[in-house]
Amino acid sequence: MDLENQSRIKDLVEKHGGENIVVVLGGAEAEASGLAAETVTNGDPTFAGPLAGVQLGLLVYHIFEDEIKNFVDPDVYDEQVSMMEMVLDVEEIIKEVKTYREQYCKYL
Repeated sequence: MDLENQSRIKDLVEKHGGENIVVVLGGAEAEASGLAAETVTNGDPTFAGPLAGVQLGLLVYHIFEDEIKNFVDPDVYDEQVSMMEMVLDVEEIIKEVKTYREQYCKYL
C-alpha cells in the first residue's frame, strides 16, 4: 500500500473512528492483498509509511468476498469485477486477507 493511501486511511480513522471504517481491497495477488490487509490492521510491515507501528485494527475485506460482493449491485459487479474472478486465484486472495482480519481486526 503506497504512502499516500496509508496517510488517507490514517486521516479517515482520526476523523471518523476505526469502528466506522471498512477497507475494501482489490489487489490481483494474494501477497499484495495480504500486505495491504496487514498494513491497515497491524501496521505497515515495511516501517516506511504513516502506518508504521500503527495498529489500526480495521475491518478489511477483498472485493471478492461475499460480505462485500453482496452489497454491490450485481450488474456493476459483473461489469467491473467478475472477469477478474475467472483469471485470478480468488480463494488464495480471500484466505490471505481473512488471515489478517481474523488475527488483528478490533471491530469484528
